[in-house]
Amino acid sequence: MTFEYKVVPAPTRGRKARGVKTPADRFARALEDAINDLAADGWEYLRTDTLPAEQRQGLTGRTTVYQNMLVFRRAVETEAKVEDIVATAPAPA
Repeated sequence: MTFEYKVVPAPTRGRKARGVKTPADRFARALEDAINDLAADGWEYLRTDTLPAEQRQGLTGRTTVYQNMLVFRRAVETEAKVEDIVATAPAPA
């Protein structure tokens, strides 16, 4: 089975919602919404990774920051193999 992957930045702020009061619950709600939005499009949540990224700092400086990324995957329909097509083709008359 072949998969395609999608990587999106994890939310950095919580989302207000009715009945959600604490900052941790708001953040969990934002994360839940991000995962559910992509799941509705057929993407399966796979994992979260923290990756380094260089950013400019000032005029000539650079600094390393770490980004939290959500990784999703979904199955891709693969083209049928030529051998399978030939094996199932009707014999010439």
